Amino acid sequence: MRHGKKFNHLGRTASHRKAMLSNMASSLILHKRISTTLAKAKELKKHVEPLVTRAKEDTTHNRRIAFSFLQSKEAIKTLFGEISEKVATRPGGYTRIIKTGFRLGDNAEMCIIELVDFNELMLKDAKPAKKTTRRSRRGGASKAEGTQEAEAKESKAPEASSEEKPSEENNESKDENKGE
Repeated sequence: MRHGKKFNHLGRTASHRKAMLSNMASSLILHKRISTTLAKAKELKKHVEPLVTRAKEDTTHNRRIAFSFLQSKEAIKTLFGEISEKVATRPGGYTRIIKTGFRLGDNAEMCIIELVDFNELMLKDAKPAKKTTRRSRRGGASKAEGTQEAEAKESKAPEASSEEKPSEENNESKDENKGE
């Protein structure tokens, strides 16, 4: 029985799996985005996220631990240099998995796994979240915006009321004619 064993072996021996994940992690760090199957991406995420967390603190010990996983000096330089600067403020969740469909040959579910802070297209769309507290129940606009909106409404209000008055007078005159 395999109760509680959540590790996906990916149909490989331990040494093959370790080498494959090491190579994929190095590729992800160097290229910032790779395409692979969903099962491999999920395992790779478990492999890479702790390394990126370690890279936030640049010590010799952390570099040696990361090198024991990656076995690539170029990947270590990129991880502790470029990547650690971008993710310094992020508390976790350094990778994103985007499903892309199914592979034609064997119908395996394919995806793209990427480092979150390096996707320029998604960074343009995302606006920094403003932390605001709700001060009153009336509206979410600030005082400056509220006064501008009020002035705009006042300037439109006389025009609207002048347009409404003739129609009301016409209606009243029609009612009087009907009554007679």
